[in-house]
Amino acid sequence: MEQRDRWATKLGLILAMAGNAIGLGNFWRFPYQLASNGGGAFMIPYFIALFFLGIPVMWIEWTTGRYGGKYGHGTLGPMFYLMARESVKPKTALIFGIIGGMLAFSVSSLLSSYYYQVIGWSAAYTYYSLTGAYFGQDTVKFFLNYVANTKAVIFFWGITMVLLGIAVGQGVSKGIERWVKVMMPLLYVFAILLVIRALTLGSPVKPEWSAIKGLEYIWTPNFTALKQNFFKISLAAAGQIFFTLSLGMGIIHNYASYLGPEDDVALSGLATVSLNEFAEVILGGSLAIPIAFAYLGPEQAIKGGVGLAYMALPNVFMHMPGGRIFGAMWFLLLWFAGFTSAIATYNYLVAMLEEDLKIDRKVGTWLVFVFLFLLGLPVALDSSLVYLSELDMWVGSYFLVLLGFFDVIVGVWLFKPDNFWEELHKGAFINVPEWFKPIIMYIAPLFMAILLIGNTKDYYSMGALRFHVSKAYVENVLGGSYPDAVPLVLRARIVILIILIIGAIEAYLAIKKKYGEELEKNEVIIKV
Repeated sequence: MEQRDRWATKLGLILAMAGNAIGLGNFWRFPYQLASNGGGAFMIPYFIALFFLGIPVMWIEWTTGRYGGKYGHGTLGPMFYLMARESVKPKTALIFGIIGGMLAFSVSSLLSSYYYQVIGWSAAYTYYSLTGAYFGQDTVKFFLNYVANTKAVIFFWGITMVLLGIAVGQGVSKGIERWVKVMMPLLYVFAILLVIRALTLGSPVKPEWSAIKGLEYIWTPNFTALKQNFFKISLAAAGQIFFTLSLGMGIIHNYASYLGPEDDVALSGLATVSLNEFAEVILGGSLAIPIAFAYLGPEQAIKGGVGLAYMALPNVFMHMPGGRIFGAMWFLLLWFAGFTSAIATYNYLVAMLEEDLKIDRKVGTWLVFVFLFLLGLPVALDSSLVYLSELDMWVGSYFLVLLGFFDVIVGVWLFKPDNFWEELHKGAFINVPEWFKPIIMYIAPLFMAILLIGNTKDYYSMGALRFHVSKAYVENVLGGSYPDAVPLVLRARIVILIILIIGAIEAYLAIKKKYGEELEKNEVIIKV
């Protein structure tokens, strides 16, 4: 066992984990997923996915992370190797370690390259709200002009990157924990104030337009819409669970690795899910859509899509009494949410350099800064957002579920179900019911296998899996213009491939460096 930096307080750990999970997915992605998938029709498969997928995978990732942390590992490659060798020979375990390390590195890197950009948009719009820059303007054109303004995009993105570097460079207990202890309470305060304002709007434009109608749209079960688009809505709901809980990214494993070997993971994992769902369903669900219903009406609110936060809601704030303040509060809320999640992906990459390559944390922090800046530059320079959309197509849905699937295969089955159950309950403050064990062992992986098959079919039908980039794929799926956007799509795919290769090589070298001797023997590790 190796001594590593640890969380100073239980509260700091829970807030960091909640901050990791509570991000733009709660206040930006969740409302538009709700709106575009039938409101109440979306919530039914959403809660099913939360119970049968979200909670089980959360417990697996906490358990895997704490187990790897005992041996000095904060990255997924060595963690998967250690757990897989309980059932298979080291050289076979090495394969699973490489897969885990490759996917976690790729998700952390590629997601950061565009997720940090969206956080930068939130920083910019906080400023624009306070100054009233978009007031009296066409908010759609204003947003498009902003993303085309390279200097402004890089400036606000750069500020976010520098602050992330400062927070992560200070370490886990003295840096990340201190930042989230300030940001997370403020996030909840801003969200609650905005919810109160949203629910007291009444009908400011038309009698039939109100925030309450927005809540009814969300919470009224729509079985007809669900029946008509069952598979599509179910896939979207399960994908949202992965995105919002930060599952399948390697970052929960990383945070859990800073626990002590007997620190609770059962109740802590459940607390993380609960805090996230309160922020998403109760707060996030009571903000964007009800406000949009009151000022834009049901038709425009439902059509808001991905632009709901940055194009539709600014149009609301300019007509709302005190709109500059509430607009700034909304976008600062998005910035806080994004920042506390971004710390986790940034820290994963720093931990990789610190533990696998023995590079000093402060040096590693700024090496990662340069790496992520170069990786994010093509996103910042693409005002069409086609490059961003192509990355998100693969990383934001597909890779997350794929890594989650291997979480179960390695963390439960290869580690052995009884070993996993025992590890989950070490130092636990609660006993997970025995009837939940089959859910973790069978239902969760089956659920993810169905998701992967469904996504693969969708990607093929859309043209994402074809070598030739079709006009329909570019214009209908990514929203670009053909053939101008084709080089951007190909460039994004090349970058994804390169990052996957780098991740695989890094994981292989990290495992080989520490466990080379037993790899040479290639004998199954038997516990006594």
